[in-house]
Amino acid sequence: MDTGSPAGWEAAVLFGGPADGLRMRVTDRPPTIQVTRPCELEDPPNGVRAEALHIYRRDFRVESEPLRYGFDGASP
Repeated sequence: MDTGSPAGWEAAVLFGGPADGLRMRVTDRPPTIQVTRPCELEDPPNGVRAEALHIYRRDFRVESEPLRYGFDGASP
């Protein structure tokens, strides 16, 4: 299938959650996409950081670009 994208890349869009509407390009149609957001820490030990983790799962009913990924509020 020729999608007009550079070799192997396909357009994808995230729905719901903190990254709602975010558009990107993916390869190999990954089943999940992980989005992280930094958290602000008070007096963190040297080199320690924290990030909020959000999971988006591919909607396998969508076969053409843009691929669709929906927010999974129950993960991880």
